[in-house]
Amino acid sequence: MKCLVVTTHPLTNSLCNLLTEQVVNQLNIMGHEVTIEDLYAQNFEPALTVAERKSYYYDNYDSSNISKQVIHLQEAEALILLFPTWWFSFPAMLKGWFDRVWGPGIAYDHASNYGPIKPLLNNLKEVLVVTTLGSPWWVDRLLMWQPVKRIIRVALLGTCARKSKLKFLSLYNSEKLNEKSIARFSRKIEFVLNGWKQ
Repeated sequence: MKCLVVTTHPLTNSLCNLLTEQVVNQLNIMGHEVTIEDLYAQNFEPALTVAERKSYYYDNYDSSNISKQVIHLQEAEALILLFPTWWFSFPAMLKGWFDRVWGPGIAYDHASNYGPIKPLLNNLKEVLVVTTLGSPWWVDRLLMWQPVKRIIRVALLGTCARKSKLKFLSLYNSEKLNEKSIARFSRKIEFVLNGWKQ
């Protein structure tokens, strides 16, 4: 498959980047075609531009400054997102990637009456989310009701890529981990990716 790996962390020695290396290595070994979007390394500008916003409801959304990212997203059959969850939300870089790259005519089409949008990412079959959180599992699940997972599943994939299957892996207490717990989580990632052979 054509796999798009989008990773987001400001520190090159982060756990997020370590997990990204694992994912990329495994995908390459499995023979997938891998494209990497490291948003910090690319100095991706997350803020929606004036031109982009002005063109949002016209026939041609102005994606001229993000044309490579758009092509990568549209061609992807599998999407892997790796990022830290901060304040139970996305890092600004990743939120901006959604704001700008998942635009009209790219990820979806507006309905003529501005009703429910029409999905365009019909090529996307598999989505894997790998995220780290400093909080324990019960805060995310019981108190916050997993807001990041719900946004990805319902708001993004549910409207733009309805044919895709989502697997969501959260690594909790990420500031207190040891090598054994990281290795155990890495095996979960490996298990999900191995399922893509079928």
